[in-house]
Amino acid sequence: MAEDPRVAGNRPLKRKLTPHMLGFGLAVLAAFGFSFKAIFVKLAYQVAPVDPVTLLMLRMSMALPLILLTAIPVLRKGPALRGKDYALLFLLGVVGYYGSSMLDFMGLQYISAGLERLILFTYPMLTILIGVFFLGKTFERKLLLAMLLAYGGILVAFVHDLNVSEDIRSVVIGGSLVLGCAFLYAIYSAGSEIAIGRMGAIKFSVLALLISVLATQTHFLAVRPLTSLILPWPVYAYSAGMALFSTVMPIFWLSSAVSRIGAARAVLIGLIGPILTLVFSWWLLDEPISVEQLLGTGLVVCGLLVIIRRQ
Repeated sequence: MAEDPRVAGNRPLKRKLTPHMLGFGLAVLAAFGFSFKAIFVKLAYQVAPVDPVTLLMLRMSMALPLILLTAIPVLRKGPALRGKDYALLFLLGVVGYYGSSMLDFMGLQYISAGLERLILFTYPMLTILIGVFFLGKTFERKLLLAMLLAYGGILVAFVHDLNVSEDIRSVVIGGSLVLGCAFLYAIYSAGSEIAIGRMGAIKFSVLALLISVLATQTHFLAVRPLTSLILPWPVYAYSAGMALFSTVMPIFWLSSAVSRIGAARAVLIGLIGPILTLVFSWWLLDEPISVEQLLGTGLVVCGLLVIIRRQ
């Protein structure tokens, strides 16, 4: 029996999940995952007196099984690597990825998660500067405007942290460590352009991650006794969350988003990262949100928008 068209017309239409909508959602998830990393670190520091070396080792070691699952099929494809490729991988994996993560974890002992995220988001500008000074890239005036906006925003947020902190020296130390992290990650970002051209994006990313895991474990075994792993279970829970939701999964989410909506849109959506960190640090860490922080965040995002428009 045919259905009454009047009844069918009153039914709500089911909207299909388009590739664009899925890409947008994946980009938001990636931004959420990357921005929540600092929250996981700060929560772990609150639970127990765990040191940065141990916490980073737990994060990377817990991510290792998922990285290996990706690495096995990837390493079977493509041309064989040469000596120069291994040297570049070692440099970028140890200095650019492991080194930057180590400085980041150390800096989060001293400064708020919100300020950490703002400082880290200056790495695109530092990447361009490295390209200008060492890779023969052209300097454009818009880069100067972007840097003035971004570092002006960081200065505003930095002054806010100085005003609310009882230990000015700690804020300066933490800010310097995270700025060093941004610089090392900029080296990784600039060098990855060369490495990807030789071995492909996925193969390079997986191998660099594997090298950074080995560097992290080597550092831990060299300077910490195994008894330092006797920690409360929440530290392991936060480390596992960091490994899954703030290390491995965001990489796949972002790659899938780029394939559906393009790199430019995915990067634009990623600019919500500092805002998400600010909100979650207020909600979960009781870090204050002030007008200065919001202004500083807005200036940093504007500076990044100038960079994206430039590219």
